[in-house]
This record gives sequence, C-alpha cells and structure tokens, in this order.
Amino acid sequence: MYAKALIYKSHTFLIYIVKISIIAISFYFIYSKLALNDSLSLPEFWSVLKSSAIISLNSVLFVGLLSVVNWFLEILKWQNLVNAVKSITLKSAIAQTLGSHTASLFTPNRIGDYGAKALYFPSNLRAKIMGLNGLGNLAQMCVTTFFGSIGLIFFTKAFPINFDFKTLHWSRYLIFGLLCMGLILVVKTYLKPETWILKTKRFLSSISLSLLGKTLLFSTLRYLVFSFQFYFLLQLFNIDLGYLNTMMIISSLYLLASILPSIFIFDVVLKGSIAVYLFSFFNINETIVLSCITLMWLFNTVLPSVLGSYYVMSFKGPKL
Repeated sequence: MYAKALIYKSHTFLIYIVKISIIAISFYFIYSKLALNDSLSLPEFWSVLKSSAIISLNSVLFVGLLSVVNWFLEILKWQNLVNAVKSITLKSAIAQTLGSHTASLFTPNRIGDYGAKALYFPSNLRAKIMGLNGLGNLAQMCVTTFFGSIGLIFFTKAFPINFDFKTLHWSRYLIFGLLCMGLILVVKTYLKPETWILKTKRFLSSISLSLLGKTLLFSTLRYLVFSFQFYFLLQLFNIDLGYLNTMMIISSLYLLASILPSIFIFDVVLKGSIAVYLFSFFNINETIVLSCITLMWLFNTVLPSVLGSYYVMSFKGPKL
C-alpha cells in the first residue's frame, strides 16, 4: 500500500514538473524574442508605439477584440470537429485549444499541438482526434493558399521577382538531394506509407461534407479576421497603401510564411523578414513593419499562450 502511494506521488510530481517545464520553456522563448530580438529592440518598438495611435485605449481594445474573435472562431472550429466523434462543451474546447497552443509553442510547425490535444481524450479516440486536428489545420492551410495565391499572382505581376539560379552552388543541389533521399528512406522504413495511405483514405471517407464545409467556413472567417487586424494596425501607423494593395501583400506574406518550416514561437522572426521584403517594394519603413508583426504576435500568440498556461497546469487527462 505504501509502495503504491509512493508511486502515485512520484507520478503526480513528475506530471507537475512536466507542466512547469512546458510553461517555463514557452515563456523563455517569448522573452527571448522580445528582449533579444536583433531586428527590433524593445526601445525601438516602444518608441514606434509612442509615436503612433496604437497606444490609445480604443485602439488596443479593438485590436484585442479582433484577437478574441480570431481565437473564438478557432475554438468553435475545434469543438465542431471533435463533436464528430465525441461531444464536448465549449468550456472543454477552450481548455483544449488554448492549452495545446501553449504546449506547442516551441515545437516545429506546431507539431506538438497534435499530441497535446490527443492527450485530452481516451487512447481509443486519439488517432481520430489527431486526424481531425490535421483536417482543421489543412482547411486553414487551404484558405491561406487560396487567398495567398491570388495575392501573390497580383504581386508578382506588379513587381516581377527574378531568381538567379546561376548563383546557387552545386553543393546545395547535392545537400538538397541527400535530404530528400533521407526523408524518403525514413518514411519508407518507419511510417509504412501503404498502411498510412489506407488509413487516411478510410478516415477521409468518414468525414461528412457538412463537417468539411463548416471547417472551411470557420477557417475562412479566421483568415478574414486576422488579415483585417493586420490591415488595421498598418492604418494606425499611418501606412495607407489602399485596401487592395495592402491585402495583396498580407495574403502573400501569410502564404510564404506558411510554406516555410519554423518553430511556432519564432513565427514573428520569419513573418518579420518576409514582411520587410514585401513592403520594401512600397518603400515602407522597416521598423514600422516589424512593429506591426510584433503586435500581431503579441496579441495572437503570446496572450493566448498566457491564458493557455492555466489550462496546462490544470490538465488532468481524460476520465477513463
């Protein structure tokens, strides 16, 4: 009896340490991006904010409201997806969405989000939950690709971008080829693509058109909200390129950022470098562009992760 109690206490303590570690690592990455950002220092960022209308109460509240709407749509999308296999409340959907967001901050391309959400469910449902999560992310990617492709087509017509392939050294082709061969070998050896493809077909055949349509609708609404939020921030910094030109750049930015692999917490750096390049065609000040990207990151990544840390600490796992 004493041994069982000791094992239980050790297990509880280990889980507590894991929770604290997840939050500590997430907050450390957030701090490093704010305090140790080579592209935009905190004094520069604060100076830009003071010289614009962004620090007014009404502006902050409106930008914050757009973030709330953005994440509420993501929560509703997740609840709608999960209800296909197990009915969950809005409260549970909030906990799962924000908690997994915090837990996946330091994982490449938010891959940790899959495992984090699956942990909220019994083992017999986890494969389906991960598949539904993938469907939600795929729907968001499809919307981003659709609008981004349109924006990028117009952008490249207005500003032709030429790539000089002569400058690429032959060794880069060799390294790229070896990486592709290694990836194929890993997939063939460990992932068993034949079995995976068969399971994927079975899973997709079980998805109703109604569920797919609602998922795409929530994804589209989310895209419209956060892209408008970016547009509104630019207006606060007195950057008026016209609505169509601005949305052309924003949609191109999100498409290019989504196809490049990165750790989610470093998303601000990736988006910042792409945004500076795209807005440079319109001679927009680099500091202002980086400030807008940083604000988008603070409102849509950092604040939700702070809220999500509560759900990480209160996580208890599924009831069996």
